[in-house]
Amino acid sequence: MTSLVTGGAGFIGSHVAEELAQAGDTVVTLDDLSGGFVENIVGPGIVFVRGSINDADLIERLFDQYRFDHVYHLAAYAAEGLSHFIKVHNYQNNLMGSVNLINASVNHGVKVFVFTSSIAVYGRNQLPMTEEQTPKPEDPYGIAKYAVELDLAESHEMFGMDYVVFRPHNVYGERQNIGDRYRNVIGIFMNQILKGEPMTLFGDGQQTRAFSYIADVAPAIAHCVHRPECYNQVFNIGADKSYSVLELATTVANAMGVAPRVVHLEARKEVVHAFSSHDKVRAVLGDLTGNVSLEEGVAKMAAWAKTVGARESGRFGKIEVAKNMPASWKDFVG
Repeated sequence: MTSLVTGGAGFIGSHVAEELAQAGDTVVTLDDLSGGFVENIVGPGIVFVRGSINDADLIERLFDQYRFDHVYHLAAYAAEGLSHFIKVHNYQNNLMGSVNLINASVNHGVKVFVFTSSIAVYGRNQLPMTEEQTPKPEDPYGIAKYAVELDLAESHEMFGMDYVVFRPHNVYGERQNIGDRYRNVIGIFMNQILKGEPMTLFGDGQQTRAFSYIADVAPAIAHCVHRPECYNQVFNIGADKSYSVLELATTVANAMGVAPRVVHLEARKEVVHAFSSHDKVRAVLGDLTGNVSLEEGVAKMAAWAKTVGARESGRFGKIEVAKNMPASWKDFVG
């Protein structure tokens, strides 16, 4: 099989690409390196193309050249909280870029389109989050993800293209961009510790999330295309046990071998509690999902983070609405 992995130099995408290459697929990764790194691309014979999913002409050339059997769409700007302030950027990258891929997939006869959405589509007050619930996203990131889900369902009905949607949450592990200031709280904490800084928490730190280790989700995403019972279905995927962000800070500090130091920042607008049911994914992909504990997974990531050292990401220079932006983020823009 020949597979396209968008965001293949990024975190989850690079792990999915590696899974596919090790299984014998011809793998082409497309990434603009806005959040990924070339060194993340590992695995036999993976072809790397630097470019954007917003470049419709490039997308057409790739599909025409490689005749992809499967498309794994993981490219996204996944800063959920920041998406309120960068709506055009969010919708251009997370919605319109996805439409470019869907159009090309339909036109070139792709067998299965695999899309990583997010539990951000659920919004708040739907606990536990289950696939049968009607999504009520409360930020532009979640809105864009849900719109792509709807378009895939429509494309199946209209054109017959099969798809699989995964809604992962708070995935962490080796190869994550720990220098990103706006997303991936575990990476942010580790980067702050590596720089000798305290860990920063929004509000009182009692927000709860279930944090999902990469090895527990990447295999299921990669190999779902070989299970027809997955086709045209939506799956939550990730860890079951929730922790407060304050508890997480202690776990990260312990793994990094330092005493926990935290600074509380002004609370931001966000869903306070989020956890989902994974009964559906376990019923059809249970042999490909794991259950690594937070302590074990964070320890693995910490060992890797110490080898790569602290990272700095560029400032985000496209803030479109500054009103009500968390004060701590304003130093990171422009």
